[in-house]
Amino acid sequence: MKSKKTELNCNRREFLENSARNAAGLAAGAMSLGAARSPNERLQVGIIGLGSQGMDLAAAVAHSKLAEVTAICDVDARVLAMAQHEIESQQTSKPVIITQHEQLVTRENLDAVLVATPDHWHARMGVDVLLAGKDLFLETPVAHTIQQGEWICQMADNTEQIVQVGLPQRSGLHFQSAVKLIRSGFLGKVHLAKAWAMHRRKSIGLCAETRPPLGVDYKRWLGPAPDMPFQPNRFHQHWPWFWDYGSGELGLWGVQHLDVVRWALDLDLPRKVIATGGKRSFHDDRETPDTLTVHYDYEDVEVIWEHRQWSNRGIEGRSSGAAFYGDLGTLVVDRSGWKVYDHHEERHANASEIKQSQVTNFLESVRTRTPPVATLNDGQNSSILCHLGNIASRLDKEITFDSISKTLGADTSADELSMAQDM
Repeated sequence: MKSKKTELNCNRREFLENSARNAAGLAAGAMSLGAARSPNERLQVGIIGLGSQGMDLAAAVAHSKLAEVTAICDVDARVLAMAQHEIESQQTSKPVIITQHEQLVTRENLDAVLVATPDHWHARMGVDVLLAGKDLFLETPVAHTIQQGEWICQMADNTEQIVQVGLPQRSGLHFQSAVKLIRSGFLGKVHLAKAWAMHRRKSIGLCAETRPPLGVDYKRWLGPAPDMPFQPNRFHQHWPWFWDYGSGELGLWGVQHLDVVRWALDLDLPRKVIATGGKRSFHDDRETPDTLTVHYDYEDVEVIWEHRQWSNRGIEGRSSGAAFYGDLGTLVVDRSGWKVYDHHEERHANASEIKQSQVTNFLESVRTRTPPVATLNDGQNSSILCHLGNIASRLDKEITFDSISKTLGADTSADELSMAQDM
């Protein structure tokens, strides 16, 4: 009988071998590895996933003047056609439509690929991009499970590719100044940090199985997820609320704001995690909790995440953000700025631009071969916080985490949820 460690190593080899086969034509793709371009020559990038996030990235690429989108990929023909038209209006050329990501990542002369698909595709596509010798921008969570994230990190460590993750706060000047102030000791010793997201979201209803919309390659959209009939409320916009494809509110906003907490307090990963909550308001098909509180136990500080999907009333008067409670004062920060409270010296900062800055930083990193502000390891550790919170919630019990082995010890039920799914 194989040991768990042997099984994990076998799964890892199978994952990498499958990814290599998926990225057909690797030799052609590798020709562009790390090639520096003339300062006056625009980078050529491809985008996989043309939903709202993918289109935001496309607009930022065009606005940067450092690159142009030359290839796009999505499973929905209607979305692709609309995206092609919109992107062409923002730059001087029309991007080529490609229906299979394996063909896009190996496209000759492509410098980088931006992945903005549902979570369950992140790991495979990320590895395929790296195997093809292209630089990678990957939205968060970086993978659908802890183990998948570890594998893509190992792959990235063995290449010379630039990898940036979608953590735009790290590119924002006001977030940077808030982190600098916290690290300076201005707040004194921080004993408690909170991150939260309170958004009044709509019910997704109860839907029957039906045929996929015309022009949608539903089988490819499912990809590594379990095979099941099409349901409209498990597809566009709604997939984050299902465990097969997304990670709930923790995957959308938790990774973002918990990353600010980790960054400011220079935290690695917690020792124990406990979560309470569930579906308290919505009586629909969603699987992820609409109400959740997660406690992350660190040696010197308590970190708490909280979300509600049925209310806009947030913590500290802000619908989403992070707060740092020190013995000399409190700092609250979100995308609108930051302010210090209960301190003898008043400090605050207004909002800075973050989305354009993160894409520009990525493109400059590709051109200069210098590390980006939001690295893959940053994204993986903050994604692990998301996964741990969800695991504790799904099992309804406290879980213990080994930050060295990145496993949940002898708790087999918890460890199974952290492992890679079918790739």
